[in-house]
Amino acid sequence: MKQFNALFTLILAVAFAVSPLLTSPFSGFRADQLPVPQIDPPIQPAGYAFAIWGLIYAWLVISAVYGFLKRRDAGDWNRARIPLMVSLAIGVPWLAIANASAIWATITIILMAAFAIWSLIIAPTRDRWLFQAPVAIYAGWLTAATWVSIGTTMAGYDVLLNAFGWAVVGITGALIVALAVFRKRSMAPEFLFTVIWALAGIIISNGVEGLIISTLAAAGILILLAAMTMWVSDDVRA
Repeated sequence: MKQFNALFTLILAVAFAVSPLLTSPFSGFRADQLPVPQIDPPIQPAGYAFAIWGLIYAWLVISAVYGFLKRRDAGDWNRARIPLMVSLAIGVPWLAIANASAIWATITIILMAAFAIWSLIIAPTRDRWLFQAPVAIYAGWLTAATWVSIGTTMAGYDVLLNAFGWAVVGITGALIVALAVFRKRSMAPEFLFTVIWALAGIIISNGVEGLIISTLAAAGILILLAAMTMWVSDDVRA
């Protein structure tokens, strides 16, 4: 079973990396997907930030290849592979889902993020750069992307708040989740660095015209850096 999981993880990682080539590009929900069109919502990072997917795809494939060749029977790798496989299996068709339905895209990306975070929390402590690190940046970006999707969809359906209000909720929610996950796995700073990358993208996207959102995102970066410094130092001393 462990060998099958290693092979299936490799197949899913490759399929996940190839999936953007087989579907229409996705750069946010189209105007016709939401009752209240969301054009450049304040919760969405600048376009350059999404380039991190290239690193995520490549590193996950490298991890899966190494795992199949060198860690097929490793119990610690296998435990963390199981939730990762679920996340990747949902991720393979995600772009097609996102192009079809904002609601289903939001539901599925929440599931992707939850299983990726689970995999990170139980990731093996050895082979740090070949399992923990790629899963950490994957989970970190999904954490941010989940709240972007929630904020955009909720504003698009005019639920309680407007786009500005949901941007505030989204940034706050991403910070809470990021801190909770990092408290569980404080030796995975790659996770927080990826969330910081997303927050920096929000600052670039909003600029001075969206000063409140930019300031909130900047404050979030400072909070995450402070938590990283404090908790990693505590773990090193322990």
